[in-house]
Amino acid sequence: MSKDSENIKKMADQLRQGSTLTGLSCPACFSPLFKIKSKGLWCVSCQKPVKTAKEGENEPDTTQSQVSSTLETTLLTKIQELEKQLAEETDPEKLNTIGTSLSILLENLEKTRKIKKTP
Repeated sequence: MSKDSENIKKMADQLRQGSTLTGLSCPACFSPLFKIKSKGLWCVSCQKPVKTAKEGENEPDTTQSQVSSTLETTLLTKIQELEKQLAEETDPEKLNTIGTSLSILLENLEKTRKIKKTP
């Protein structure tokens, strides 16, 4: 069976399963896109989800979410390191410095998590 015949069969199966054929096409292969309840927009040919952007909006950036995840991990590691120092320190000036650093790291962690949640 040819690839086109296989794709047509898969598309027919999607329709039988209750998916909705949209008027949109895949930006990669130009096949019609289906709206699937559990997956959103889906390209049957590519077997991948497809995200759309309205005109004038930036396209979704997966690199940004990867950077956010890496940054979050780094911030958590630094917070844990400072927590250990805080537990052992007795000098008030050093405690103040560690506290200030912790406060800054926690604020940045909160900002990073907000960025990750933003669609």
